[in-house]
Amino acid sequence: MAVDVTRTFDILDRYLQEFPRKDALGGKKDGNWYTYSTEEYYEKANQFALGLLAMGYGKGDKIATVTANRPEWNFADMGMAMTGVVHVPIYPTIGEDEYKYILEHSDTKMLLVGDFKLFEKLNPIAKRLPGLTDVFTFEEVPEARNYEEILNLGESKKEEFTAALKSLKDSIEPEDLATIIYTSGTTGTPKGVMLSQRNLVSNFLAHVKMHHLGKEHRVISFLPLCHVYERSVNYHFQYKGMGVYYVGNLSQIVTAIKEIKPHMFNSVPRLLEKVYDGFVAKGKELSGIKKALYFWALNLTQNFEFNKKYSPSMQAKIKIADKLIYSKWREALGGNIVYVVSGGAALQPRIARVLGMAGMYNLEGYGLTETSPVIAVNNPASGEMKIGTVGPVLEGFEVKIANDGEILCKGPGVMMGYFKAPEMTSQVIDENGWFHTGDIGVFEDNKYLKITDRKKEIFKLSGGKYIAPQMIENKLKTSNFIEQVMVIGANEKFASALISPNFQILHDWCSEHKIHFRDNMELIKVPEVVAKMQKEVNSINKTLGSHEQINRIRLVHEEWTPQTGELSPTLKLRRNMVAVKYQHLIKEIYTPGKN
Repeated sequence: MAVDVTRTFDILDRYLQEFPRKDALGGKKDGNWYTYSTEEYYEKANQFALGLLAMGYGKGDKIATVTANRPEWNFADMGMAMTGVVHVPIYPTIGEDEYKYILEHSDTKMLLVGDFKLFEKLNPIAKRLPGLTDVFTFEEVPEARNYEEILNLGESKKEEFTAALKSLKDSIEPEDLATIIYTSGTTGTPKGVMLSQRNLVSNFLAHVKMHHLGKEHRVISFLPLCHVYERSVNYHFQYKGMGVYYVGNLSQIVTAIKEIKPHMFNSVPRLLEKVYDGFVAKGKELSGIKKALYFWALNLTQNFEFNKKYSPSMQAKIKIADKLIYSKWREALGGNIVYVVSGGAALQPRIARVLGMAGMYNLEGYGLTETSPVIAVNNPASGEMKIGTVGPVLEGFEVKIANDGEILCKGPGVMMGYFKAPEMTSQVIDENGWFHTGDIGVFEDNKYLKITDRKKEIFKLSGGKYIAPQMIENKLKTSNFIEQVMVIGANEKFASALISPNFQILHDWCSEHKIHFRDNMELIKVPEVVAKMQKEVNSINKTLGSHEQINRIRLVHEEWTPQTGELSPTLKLRRNMVAVKYQHLIKEIYTPGKN
């Protein structure tokens, strides 16, 4: 009899019954891969749950995890779900003040951290919080309690607590609170998004229908599991019986792809841009006819569209390009990739076309933490896919565009509310149950949702014309020379831009043009470099309305990252942070007499 999945932990029974495999979960330690079978996964999750009960934890208690991706995260996640404990997953890259706020605000009683560095950072904070009584680590850390203590306790108390655990599992309803996820936010204090079992389950049960992959396939997971996007797809992979291999360090992704040869993975545009840059760099290493052929094949990819019928001559060209070039790209990504899911920000259409022409379909989607998360996604199962959009609305959701262009949605994925913040909840969920996303969008062909900007980021020039900065920034980032950019000009006469260049490509360009520089600080002041960047901007300006065009630019010598604060952990631009950091440049741009 098929297992009915209505709570996240029901996946375990389904996995065990329908898809037993030796490599349900995989991880890497000391350079070697190790795996857990479906049976071991089931057993350890149950041991964790029993251990929590033996320690006195129960329904409604909060336990936080702070770790890089690892298979063992699942034991804790499923163990908590079975006992009704609320999981509070937190980014391993945020600052101390944010950790203190989240741990205190969420009423966390136990903290599970990944390794020595995180223990060193978080243990002193935990000691200052009287309500937080237990700290454990996943890795062996001197003088720290290891999470295996919980597993061992659960195993030793199995007889005593098995009946209690069964009774507790039976009592857990789909409406019960499962997790509180604190949004990293681009401004202000983090908000605790409360998601129920139904929120999480309804969402992954809808997006598992998007593709045919299943128990014969493997995936890698490297985006943070503390983010609802990767967590939802993690449940999705397990529901379909796929083997999931976790990569805890982003620098190991390329190696992992070559070793595991996955059929699918989840990504964000920033990482796919790096893949694209790698393809371009590979071509630049060639010379003569080989180089010409390589860039002919690369340019050919811009003809790609989903479900397109190519002319016989185009088919012949694609076949040649595939044999000579695209097959090498597939090989570089392990040779098995069927789908790459992309979310978190807009993906440049040229990148989706490159992947698509090489037979690796990019499925771009859209959602928020508050919607568990997927609202819309390109759907290969139904053939409903369109590059430049986030696809059709996910089954179960209703979406409408408000008069001001804002995307509103209803459905079982919409959160229970913000933790301890009913007023804030009522600001985003109206009296008719519509969740206000804060994003501006349109429907193309009456079917495909396209995100055009963030409502609160749109600003007016002094002449009264509106500027949608994200749309302009996405266009500017189609230039290989522009890594990150922020469009500015609220209440000013014209729009301008702060640009963090793609320094790798800029260095190569300087080398080709015999331009010498000491460091990036000197590089951005070289007249030829400024002229080159201006030329890139000018070509994008031709595609914009006259009031949208970028009048002035300033280059910065720093790369923008979550570590340095200009980007959020999900790689979104923190506009306030950037504006404060570069206020001297903004002042210079808009001071009369300056140019």
